[in-house]
Parts: sequence; structure tokens; C-alpha cells
Amino acid sequence: MSAVSASDAVSNGTGSNDEAILLRSNSDGIATLTLNRPKQYNALSTGLMSEVQAALDDLREDRAVKVVILEASGKGFCAGHDLKEMRAGDGRAYFEAVFKQCSRMMLSITRLPQPVIAKVHGIATAAGCQLVATCDLAVASNDAHFATPGVNIGLFCSTPMVALSRAVGRKTAMEMLLTGEGIDAATAERMGLINRAVPPGELDRITLEYAEKIASKSSLTLKIGKEAFYRQIEMDLEQAYNYASEVMTTNMLARDAEEGIDAFIEKRDPKWTGE
Repeated sequence: MSAVSASDAVSNGTGSNDEAILLRSNSDGIATLTLNRPKQYNALSTGLMSEVQAALDDLREDRAVKVVILEASGKGFCAGHDLKEMRAGDGRAYFEAVFKQCSRMMLSITRLPQPVIAKVHGIATAAGCQLVATCDLAVASNDAHFATPGVNIGLFCSTPMVALSRAVGRKTAMEMLLTGEGIDAATAERMGLINRAVPPGELDRITLEYAEKIASKSSLTLKIGKEAFYRQIEMDLEQAYNYASEVMTTNMLARDAEEGIDAFIEKRDPKWTGE
């Protein structure tokens, strides 16, 4: 996909940019995806998940993009699944399809070659908290609020639990899941759900600083490293070391590794080719 301005739509159901549910912009190797259902606090309707999935599929093949920022319009990041839409659904097949669609989207973020940074403001609850936990990095404004409150409405946050339990400690995850109580951004930072909690006026700048720093690296190295991180973390210690050794051997044979090491020795900036 070619670069577009921040106001251009990836998709809309009516042909009007004002009603687009997902926006995308590209700039200097950084793609920004903006959830755009502000009146619904960017709840994950099936339509919005479809558009995010399509954008992720496109980004996977876009070699010009080195890092992705996931943000949202309106007063909050994401309130989770669209409960009104779900209550209008009927039967097991419908609900299975919704949760499989959401799980595929989350897995696509994890398996995307490019690192994904969540830029969070307002609320990130249920599947919205899952989104934050799924992204590789997360920066949030100090006034952000995180929760997995499904237990309060009789619907345990079982799929959000998958990402949450891999991002924070077991006891912390269970406390959030069992009580349904929320946490503030400072607590989320201490527990490791987000990387940094920052003043609202600094959110854009600090998120962009992360993105620009990552975008300055070799795209091949980022791809190799991200994939290896998520694969090794589920292995036992010996298996993880064996796997990581093979990855580093392959990485060492890449042109960008040769260039990076030579540049370091020669005290110059590397020139990455992505190969």
C-alpha cells in the first residue's frame, strides 16, 4: 500500500472517509494504524477486526515499513469486543467465528515481521487490554486505564487472558481476571503490561521516538529477532538455547550482519539493505 496521509481511510462501509473505521498513514518507515470508532470507544466489531486483519496482511508484505504504531481516535484506546453486536449474534457458530477472528488478529500482530507499538490513551479493557498485551511495546498516557472486567458481566476474559498472562506475572494476571478491577498506567508500567506511562502531552512524541529508534535498525534483523523471541519463550531452557544458537548462526550469515559489524569496527553508520 502506498503512503497516505493520516486522515486517509483504509476502509469504510459507506464511501465516506469521515466514517472509516480504520485509518493508516506511512512516514519514514513507520506505519500508523488508527482504530476509528470513537463513539463506541473503538470496540472491536467484526468489521473493524476485518480491516485491521487486512492492514496487517498488507503490512507483512510491505518492505518499506519497519515498525507499526497502533493507536485510536476519540476518548479511549479500545473497550474490547462490541457487546451490542455480539448480543445480536445467534448461536455457537457465530460466537466461535468472532473469537477465532479476534485470535487470528492477535496472532497476526505477534507474527508480523515488524515490531508493533501500542499508543494507549483512555481505556483499554477486555480485548482492548489484550491488544495492549499483544503488541511488542506499549506506551500509555498517565490517565490510561486497563482492565479485564469480563467477570463482572458473566463473560470471563478467557482470550484476553492468553496475552495478559504472557505479559505479566501469574498472580497479577489472575487478580485482574478474577476481580475485574482496573489498574492505572503507573501500575501497568510496574507490572510490565506497558513500557512507559507518560504525560498525555508527551504520548505522541515518546511513542514516535520509540518507533524512529526501531526504524533505524535493519528490517531483516528486526524480523529475525521478533520471530525468535516469541518462539523461544515457549521452549524449555535447553531447547531455547539450541534454537537461539541456530538463529544467530543464520543471522550472522546475513549481509546486514556483515555490514553492521564492519560499520561498528570502522566507526561509521551502517547502510542496511534488509538482506
